[in-house]
Amino acid sequence: MLLEVRNLTINFGGLKALDRVTLDVEKGTIKGLIGPNGSGKTTLFNVISGFYHPTQGEILFEGKSIAGKKPYRITRMGVTRTFQGTRVFEKRSLLENILVACYCHRRDFGSYLLFPRKGDEDVGRAERILEMMDLLPLRDEIVANLPVGIRHLLEIGRVLATDPKLVLLDEPSAGLNQTEVSHEISLIRRIRDQGVTIFIVEHNMKVIMDICDSISVLDMGTKIAEGPPTSVRNDPTVIESYLGKGI
Repeated sequence: MLLEVRNLTINFGGLKALDRVTLDVEKGTIKGLIGPNGSGKTTLFNVISGFYHPTQGEILFEGKSIAGKKPYRITRMGVTRTFQGTRVFEKRSLLENILVACYCHRRDFGSYLLFPRKGDEDVGRAERILEMMDLLPLRDEIVANLPVGIRHLLEIGRVLATDPKLVLLDEPSAGLNQTEVSHEISLIRRIRDQGVTIFIVEHNMKVIMDICDSISVLDMGTKIAEGPPTSVRNDPTVIESYLGKGI
């Protein structure tokens, strides 16, 4: 198992944001995480990626504990993420945004002074990532001039530049039109097919039901259901708490 979350609990003062959550993410799969607003989905991602420390419980990645480690250490182990909304460098080009992720992953800036070819290698790698995202023709465009759909793709591209084994996608389709959502679904599948495991939080049920191998459901910080998409979609508890009777 690539990622194992065991009895994870986190308290914020008197609020229990996650309550003994246990789930697994199998290597080579796309795992979905759904639930009402405030159910603890992003909080779980924040704990896994090191931005929050759990009150109790364990998180294992490739059998090694990552609970409480700093975000950059978790990233270097192979776990990286996107955020709700886009966090990109608005005044930089698409290529420069990808290069930042390449440089940060290396963590050896000084070597670029001694071995300039390393910089050339990263430019080539960044261009290959942009090509995969269908963004190479825009490599020199400033991000601030581009629509939200391009920014979403760019943020996923930056994540890929860190050589991840597991990617946490936090509502990647937010603000996208149907054409952009369809393109993103295709992209996520391609990323999975290249050997990267995906764990995705998403409110767009078309995305979740189309691409996920299994889904976990949170409500008020507690896991209330888990299973393949068909099972989750028809679960009475999930319908009552989140999906609604019309789904």
